[in-house]
Amino acid sequence: MLARTEKHHTDEKEFVTFIIPRGQTEEVINKMKALGFEFVPESKPWRECFPEIKDEDLPAISLRGARGKEELTQKQLADRTGIPQRHISEMEHGKRPIGKERAKVLGKALNIDYRVFL
Repeated sequence: MLARTEKHHTDEKEFVTFIIPRGQTEEVINKMKALGFEFVPESKPWRECFPEIKDEDLPAISLRGARGKEELTQKQLADRTGIPQRHISEMEHGKRPIGKERAKVLGKALNIDYRVFL
């Protein structure tokens, strides 16, 4: 007979945004902290954190990242897509443009929206 188990408490959190009157930010943060809330400063846009990444590098970076996420080698991706492994390598290094039709094939094989490669 199976024994009944209790559901363990998880430490799940949600993010909530408040709009408060100007000049009361510090007071509201302190009151919320007293109630057990955490203050998380506003996040920065990724481009501000990585200024060295240029727009023209994004398709290659996206392709390498998507392939890595799916845990595929270039050869495995080539087998799935029919795109030569050499061409995948060139696309990942920014030496060959991806193009819309190839982006669609890659997107389908990598379970990602093809537009990230354009």
